[in-house]
Amino acid sequence: MKLVFWGVMALMSWGCVNVATSAIGVATEVGETAAKTTANAANAGVNAAVSKKSRKTRKQFEHEEPRPFDETSDPNLDIDVALAQAERTGKRVLLIFGGNWCHDSRGLAAKFEEPELATVIRENFELVWIDIGFRDRNMNVLRGFGVNRIYGTPVVLILSPSGDILNGDTIHDWRAADSRSYREAYEYFQSFAIVEKQRE
Repeated sequence: MKLVFWGVMALMSWGCVNVATSAIGVATEVGETAAKTTANAANAGVNAAVSKKSRKTRKQFEHEEPRPFDETSDPNLDIDVALAQAERTGKRVLLIFGGNWCHDSRGLAAKFEEPELATVIRENFELVWIDIGFRDRNMNVLRGFGVNRIYGTPVVLILSPSGDILNGDTIHDWRAADSRSYREAYEYFQSFAIVEKQRE
């Protein structure tokens, strides 16, 4: 019976597997009835754990719902338009390279929807979301800015209206955006607010 217990515990710790089938396979030594009982108990435990995890994290994931990356967009055109608008408005250009599959990319997008930070973004930046898929799309756009390696998504570039990168030392710092605090995000992007706004 100890073999069954430790086998089920190991399977549960591995994540998404069919625990019932695996537990029955592990428990063949204790007989079919015991195996089915063990499998049912394991499934009940997994279902309860999943249900508890879902309740525990639902509020967190509600803030990850924005999915602003559009794989059909032309990022070069979008960047050209943003730079032209920045020349006219004096704003900076904010490029977010990421993907809708990435919880950190969605986490940053969710922070941008909070009213205080949304105002900072709207008043100071021309914002462009650039879908890079699973690092298999639009990577040439990043390379065009001299970024030849990424360590995770999102990658954040802040440009002057003339296209110069203003945050070269921190472009990779938001790859864990979902776990960083809203206040950190607010202070970071506020620190790159356009000069005219900083003087007020």
